[in-house]
Amino acid sequence: MPHRLFAEHLRLSAAAVALLSGMAALPSERAIAQTATELPPLPVDAETSTDYRTQSTTTLDGEALATRRAFVSDTAAVLGTIPGVDSATGSGVSGLPTVRGLGDDRNRVLIDGMPLTSACPNHMNPATSYIDPTRIGSIDVVAGITPVSQGGDSIGSTIAVKSVSPVFAAPNEGLHTEGSLSSFYRSNARTLSGAVSGTVATEDVSLGYTGSGVRARNYQDGNGNRIGVSQYAALNHAATLAARSDGTLVTLQGGQQFIPYEGYPNQRMDLLWNRSHFLNSSLNKAFGWGTLDVRLYWQEVDHFMNFLPEKSATGNMPMYTAGRDLGYSVKGEIPLSATDLLRVGHELHSATLNDWWPAAGGMMGPNTFININDGSRDVLGTYAEWQRSWNPQWTTLFGLRNDTVLMNAGAVQGYNTSATYAANAAAFNARDHHTTDINVDVTGLVRFEPGPDATYEAGLARKTRSPNLYERYAWSTGDMASSMVTWFGDGNGYIGDVNLKPETAYTASLSGNWHDAAQDDWGIKATPYITYVRDYIDVDKIKDYTGNASRAGFSQYRFANHDALLYGIDLGGRKQLAVSPSYGRFDLTGALGWVQGERLNTGDSLYHLMPINAKIGLDQKIGRWSNGIDARLVGRSTDVSTLRHEPVTPEYAVFDLRSSYDIEVIRFDVGITNLFDTQYYQPLGGVDYIGFRQNGSRLPYGPLAAPGRSFNAGVTVRF
Repeated sequence: MPHRLFAEHLRLSAAAVALLSGMAALPSERAIAQTATELPPLPVDAETSTDYRTQSTTTLDGEALATRRAFVSDTAAVLGTIPGVDSATGSGVSGLPTVRGLGDDRNRVLIDGMPLTSACPNHMNPATSYIDPTRIGSIDVVAGITPVSQGGDSIGSTIAVKSVSPVFAAPNEGLHTEGSLSSFYRSNARTLSGAVSGTVATEDVSLGYTGSGVRARNYQDGNGNRIGVSQYAALNHAATLAARSDGTLVTLQGGQQFIPYEGYPNQRMDLLWNRSHFLNSSLNKAFGWGTLDVRLYWQEVDHFMNFLPEKSATGNMPMYTAGRDLGYSVKGEIPLSATDLLRVGHELHSATLNDWWPAAGGMMGPNTFININDGSRDVLGTYAEWQRSWNPQWTTLFGLRNDTVLMNAGAVQGYNTSATYAANAAAFNARDHHTTDINVDVTGLVRFEPGPDATYEAGLARKTRSPNLYERYAWSTGDMASSMVTWFGDGNGYIGDVNLKPETAYTASLSGNWHDAAQDDWGIKATPYITYVRDYIDVDKIKDYTGNASRAGFSQYRFANHDALLYGIDLGGRKQLAVSPSYGRFDLTGALGWVQGERLNTGDSLYHLMPINAKIGLDQKIGRWSNGIDARLVGRSTDVSTLRHEPVTPEYAVFDLRSSYDIEVIRFDVGITNLFDTQYYQPLGGVDYIGFRQNGSRLPYGPLAAPGRSFNAGVTVRF
């Protein structure tokens, strides 16, 4: 059935793709910028952002993105080269980014300025799943100390994913057209993907289209074992209309996504339908007093979960979710003097959610189970930020932000009037569900640049995040119902608490960046940090599941506030090794991340923390050839959450090879991931739930095995 749905949608899309393929395009790629740039100049420009770039800001674009597109289909996986950034395994296109030990909703993720909400009790449709890697123009990751103008309602990082900018005709060029077609293949899981993009433009108006599709079968691990229900498919379409004139840029985007199926070997459920539509408009205008940015956006999602046949050949448990995001943002940048810049802004993000499970027979009936009814989460944010350059050496940034979070949900009901369902529903419905959180963020940063070869930065921040709708309103203590609410890939079940308090994080960070004056030969950056989180949303254990083999060994938890402490260090470096007319340029890059976190009242490790890990790359470039060897070295995950039965994963080393040849009209990419077919287990990959089920629900269960060796190839044709 999923394959037929995919084929049907592909046929419906073929006409549109055929019309646009002749003029499709990938705009020319910019050079990679993986270290913080100099402070942006104060003069304003309708097409240039002057956002403050902290020493922990990393930008991926150009060659870095072009290389990653050939090897991944998940935008969250693209971030894996950045120090301190990892991805918790969801499925093929739905990984959950984690930054310095803080994951998922604790990070603010923006897709072309839109903060999108996971409309699923398993978070199978996170924000990064709504943009294919082939459509990305750049990604900015602001880790740790985040300026208030770039983040709110989060205690972690800000991840800003931006699609390719509109292309306009050059002066006196007339009508400009450009296009590209891409195709990629990966042998493991027999993954086949393709993309098409096109632009027609004058000097003042641009119309562009991008489309992409991917289909993958079940992957094999390093031992050659097939990992069941890991297959997936996705289709994306987006169109952009832009116009510019005299310091004004107006952009209107619209598109849709269709995921007909996405298997989850580490979850009880699978995704069998996810369709979304979005509109996103923006205005950037320069005035005599500064610049004004205005954005208005909307997205709706229809989501359906059930079992793929391999997970449950006879089982049937339909689960539907409908979500909507609607909001706006208004931002002004006002140069107060030659050395002072003021940023002020106001934002609204309104998210609504309905989550219901139709009767499925037996104990799951005769009623529809209502998990969340008319759930709403409205965030109203206002901020002011002052940036001052005291002299060429010293720069400061201070910001204050308020986010008012209004949440509510309606009455619920169980499948039937049995004692557990009736008591839980009655208790929940008798309560007042409306909550109002008044959250305040404060950020202070000081930067010192004593000369052209070093930069130092120190920062303090107070950041807040209110619970998501499931953390507050998932209500049933029934074994089956609670085990359907989990986005951790752990097989456990979770219950919400209306009385949860917002998380408040206090972070201190230092950063040193040393490099040659030209920033071309070598560079080293070190960033130690510490974060104390008051009312961190963790869990309290209610009971161990009993009476059902599929839940044996797993437990039920209630979300609860506990204080927590996280600390660690990110290291990054690069060195030019050699330059030769015969062999080209050789560069060595490296990154190391180490984070520790514990719940202060028990000393138990926080859940889903990456052990010490390093990423090392050797790059060679000569003419149009680019080649590289990458190594991922990960230590044993000894610090795990015993409370939540987090499995220990052994240390591993995985090596990848990549090569590309790029001429004006065509680019070839080839490579091998997991060169030595290493059997390894990602620390954030969750448990092997499908193996547990296929083994007759016999204990013990272990971590989910990662993919084995894959031979990869891709080609992009521009015209």
